[in-house]
Amino acid sequence: MNHSDDEIDALIPAPFGFLAVRYGAEGVSVQFLQQALPIKSKPDPRACPIAEQVAAYLQDPHTPLVPIPSHVGTPFQQRVWQAMREIPVGETRSYGQLASSVQSGPRAVANACGANPVPLFNPCHRVVASQGLGGFMQGIDGGLEIKRWLLAHEQRKP
Repeated sequence: MNHSDDEIDALIPAPFGFLAVRYGAEGVSVQFLQQALPIKSKPDPRACPIAEQVAAYLQDPHTPLVPIPSHVGTPFQQRVWQAMREIPVGETRSYGQLASSVQSGPRAVANACGANPVPLFNPCHRVVASQGLGGFMQGIDGGLEIKRWLLAHEQRKP
């Protein structure tokens, strides 16, 4: 059965729009959306626990998210994503700081952030420019507003 690219496995409402969970040939992805997309007629059952974790995080940012094993990405991207997972909730690191921790440069880290298939689980929103927010969602409209919301949300006390 071939699903349209416009169909997803789970949809989670969020204050800034929606989050979608999609399973495909390359595994799972989590996407920020401004508008809802249709759910597949036979959604992948593996999407349900991921959607539940996302919904719990949106209620309480201190809810631990279980890392999602990823079979995509280069070894370098995998190292960057692991380093992102080590940034505590409510804290940020600059692209330069993250680059130092993986022995690379800030632009390479920014590119790895842009290739992140599972934002929130690999919290790329916690990576900021040395002066300001930096980018988010590869410059897609509304991305910086979502990043601001996520960072403010994580400042909530448990």
